[in-house]
Amino acid sequence: MASATAKQASKTAPKTSAAGAGAAGVNGGPPIMPLASPLMGKKKKPFLGMPAPLGYVPGLGRGATGFTTRSDIGPARDANDPVDDRHAPPGKRTVGDQMKKNQDDDDEDLNDTNYDEFNGYAGSLFSSGPYEKDDEEADAIYAALDKRMDERRKERRELREKEEIEKYRMERPKIQQQFSDLKRKLAEVSEEEWLSIPEVGDARNKRQRNPRYEKLTPVPDSFFSKHLQTGENHTTVDPLQGNKYGYLGGLNTPYPGSMTPGLMTPGTGELDMRKIGQARNTLMDMRLSQVSDSVSGQTVVDPKGYLTDLNSMIPTHGGDISDIKKARLLLKSVRETNPHHPPAWIASARLEEVTGKLQVARNLIMKGTEMCPKSEDVWLEAARLQPGDTAKAVVAQAVRHLPQSVRIYIRAAELETDVRAKKRVLRKALENVSKSVRLWKTAVELEEPEDARIMLSRAVECCPTSVELWLALARLETYENARRVLNKARENIPTDRHIWITAAKLEEANGNTQMVDKIIDRAITSLHANGVEINREQWIQDAEECDKAGSVATCQAVIRAVIGIGIEEEDRKHTWMEDAESCVAHGALECARAIYAHALQVFPSKKSVWLRAAYFEKNNGTRESLEALLQRAVAHCPKAEVLWLMGAKSKWLAEDVPAARSILALAFQANPNSEEIWLAAVKLESENNEYERARRLLAKARSSAPTARVFMKSVKLEWVLGNIEAAQELCTEALKHYEDFPKLWMMRGQIEEQCENMDKAREAYNQGLKKCPHSVALWLLLSHLEERVGQLTRARAILEKARLKNPQSHFQLLSFCLILNFTPLPDSSSKGILWAEAVFLEARPQRKTKSVDALKKCEHDPHVLLAVAKLFWSERKITKAREWFLKTVKIEPDLGDAWALFYKFELQHGTEEQQEEVRKRCENAEPRHGELWCAESKHVLNWQKKTGEILALVASKIKNTF
Repeated sequence: MASATAKQASKTAPKTSAAGAGAAGVNGGPPIMPLASPLMGKKKKPFLGMPAPLGYVPGLGRGATGFTTRSDIGPARDANDPVDDRHAPPGKRTVGDQMKKNQDDDDEDLNDTNYDEFNGYAGSLFSSGPYEKDDEEADAIYAALDKRMDERRKERRELREKEEIEKYRMERPKIQQQFSDLKRKLAEVSEEEWLSIPEVGDARNKRQRNPRYEKLTPVPDSFFSKHLQTGENHTTVDPLQGNKYGYLGGLNTPYPGSMTPGLMTPGTGELDMRKIGQARNTLMDMRLSQVSDSVSGQTVVDPKGYLTDLNSMIPTHGGDISDIKKARLLLKSVRETNPHHPPAWIASARLEEVTGKLQVARNLIMKGTEMCPKSEDVWLEAARLQPGDTAKAVVAQAVRHLPQSVRIYIRAAELETDVRAKKRVLRKALENVSKSVRLWKTAVELEEPEDARIMLSRAVECCPTSVELWLALARLETYENARRVLNKARENIPTDRHIWITAAKLEEANGNTQMVDKIIDRAITSLHANGVEINREQWIQDAEECDKAGSVATCQAVIRAVIGIGIEEEDRKHTWMEDAESCVAHGALECARAIYAHALQVFPSKKSVWLRAAYFEKNNGTRESLEALLQRAVAHCPKAEVLWLMGAKSKWLAEDVPAARSILALAFQANPNSEEIWLAAVKLESENNEYERARRLLAKARSSAPTARVFMKSVKLEWVLGNIEAAQELCTEALKHYEDFPKLWMMRGQIEEQCENMDKAREAYNQGLKKCPHSVALWLLLSHLEERVGQLTRARAILEKARLKNPQSHFQLLSFCLILNFTPLPDSSSKGILWAEAVFLEARPQRKTKSVDALKKCEHDPHVLLAVAKLFWSERKITKAREWFLKTVKIEPDLGDAWALFYKFELQHGTEEQQEEVRKRCENAEPRHGELWCAESKHVLNWQKKTGEILALVASKIKNTF
């Protein structure tokens, strides 16, 4: 420190002395000479004043480097100072926020709370490290693996998501779904019901219901003139006027616009009402002149089309204006980014078209044709948007750019209204594009048959692989030429089956049916040789089309050729029966007949196949075809009793009784002592009033084949013929052998009831119940007997006893419920007849709910379906009632009560055609069951009545169905 001070002193000393000497000289004294200094004799450094050498760093030699000064980093800034970016987002608007954000980005959160056992840390442990090429390749490999694994699980995941969404929708349906059934029911509301709905009251308060509307009173002219006079001489602002006129504070002009020239007469200050009227008349004249005709003076405004014109000015789109602006902006960006992208121009034009700016759309699409002249979609869109003549010009320009485009030629032909012009356009197109099948077909459709044949001859030369053109040419040619055409077609296209089928149809149409089978067989062989797989379903569909076209021989040949292809031997019968039913459902009866014929050839001893074929002929064939089939059937299956009986019944329905007797005689020879054949012979004789022959047959049957049914038929025959004593004797004899057959006890009791012997009838029923305690019909007959004689208490006791003896029976439980008037118990909820009765035991408002419960429990039960039909009938819903009646008789055609109710319904609400249809369907079904039906059909007085007569009788007995 001392040495530094000394050096400083030595440096400043000469300066002081010099200053002092100079001062002395100035003051007039003798000048003082400076002292000699050792520094004055040294040389100046040579580098002083020279530029620094390259790479020179000041202080590097003495180690004065590695620190930062204020000049290096600029002035200090507080953490709350705003950043330079004025549009910075929230959270980045101060210096401190940005510093904190940068620090958060650099630091990684490796806390334990951010760690997961399966996924690890939420972030990357190595995000701060350099991202090299190896890292990029590894990420690409992992991304490919993730994508592949996601594709493997995609279908399962989408299925699970779909199921979850459906489950969620079922658990939480939308409001509109909850009321969808009520909305559908609005279609059933008639106009009278709609008008009878009471008006909804107004729930608003009194002030809202009766608002006080603002009353506006016209201001008289004197008011304006008075204020004009008072404000005439004032041109300054009166500060007190705002206090006087609270709503007119400011200028002294109480009437805005009153100083406008023309409203006041100059110099008077009065309002000139005459000029106001003239101005109004002038304005009205101008408006009328705009809508008037300059020649005739008539108005050109269309009062009917005026609103239509207004609607045409309103955009028809349903989107938001902001969405349209965004779409327009996006499409503009796409067009500018890639002006040669055709979909961008098409989408832009359609957007403008939807928003009602048709001219803008036309301009855009024409600009698109300039930018994308090789895109046929753009040209077609331009032709669609332009009007007629302009569209033709656009299409002509498109043809010059795209001379090979088929779609543009088709559009050009569509724009022409004259047929000649269309032909000219298409022929010009065929000169340029001769390989287009579509152009040839369109051109041929416009020609006459002769010209079309010539054109098709050229078409098949240009397009030899088009099956449609070959077949069309074959249809227009003669028989010989058509055969040549089809042969050429087979040479050019050896893998198509339609050419072979057409050839077979051609031979059949010209009477050469023996060639049909050969052609189809050759077709199968040729297609196999050319490597074509024979698809059985496709060939059967072709056979059905041949059947509908009337080519029966071709249809049968195709069926015979392909019916056995691709079927295992053990599955043939089942598959063929399904194919036959499918053909019947599609209306291809000849196909089904051919399938049955082939199946019968393969399985000649199968009774089930013969039965199916017989039922098919019965429902869809003629009586002759049915009888011929049954003759073949009994020859192959002589032990099948049902086939003999069907043949005899067919002859009997044709009123050929001797033939029916001969068939039954042959049946006796094949099936001696057959109960069914004995009873059929008895029925045949009794229906034809041959009672003595019927008695002899029954006597022979009782001696050779004694069964309970034979004795029962014997008793019934004597009973219906009025021989009560003989019937009782036969019944007593039968009960000695078959005392456990309940129908014999029932007949004995009913015969006694008919003779008014109530005690003997009761005794017969009681004896029968001892032998047959589980016969529900016996318990019901005994209960009805007691009810008829007035013993209701005993009838209830009998039903209670029957319920204990037969806990699973729904018939006696139903009677028990009806007598005691209570709803069926839950333990019998599966019985449809109980649910059907329970619907009408409810009060009328609750019947619908009960019917829904019944349908849930017994969805396909005919009694429940019948109850629903009756419910709709009671509510006068005719269409729905008819639908449910049809469902009932379709599910259970053997239920006679359903047919009777259906017929009664049609008698009241249907036409004669509908009534006749129900009657015919009932006769074909031949129902045998039903409480109401059996009560009439089994009555001794109705034993000879036909099904149609019993139907009318039961329908007439139905009085109150509800």
